[in-house]
Amino acid sequence: MVDYLPLMREAIAIAKLALATDDVPVGALVINPAGVSVGRGSNQREVDRDPTAHAEIVALREAALEQNNWRLDNCTLIVTLEPCAMCAGAIAQSRIKTVVFGAWDEKAGAVGSVWDILRDPRSPHQIEVIAGILEDECAALLREFFKEKR
Repeated sequence: MVDYLPLMREAIAIAKLALATDDVPVGALVINPAGVSVGRGSNQREVDRDPTAHAEIVALREAALEQNNWRLDNCTLIVTLEPCAMCAGAIAQSRIKTVVFGAWDEKAGAVGSVWDILRDPRSPHQIEVIAGILEDECAALLREFFKEKR
């Protein structure tokens, strides 16, 4: 069994990078089958002025370039917040094998809370989902960010 705690801690550290750009602190990394990080990303919507620059998308793009292939078969995505519908679609298209996330997104989550795109039986690719890894730490980072915004 893979120990996802250190990987989620790394994703949390990546999430904190978004704070410097005043973006929502979400962090993601893609791990190849050998356990090596091949893609990292934090939310970059504000700095890039790009609505698609979610942490997951940034990490998937970097991993695809690093692997020289859009297919990320047998890779794992670790992300601090449950992916939204856009990110879940990109994850499915990339053929990621496993998604590990920390905090649930009760408003826009698409991996179990509002929708469950990745485990929909009609989907041609079934993706393993592991939820709630360091959930309290991931959620606290988001709560603190939004508390300061209000």
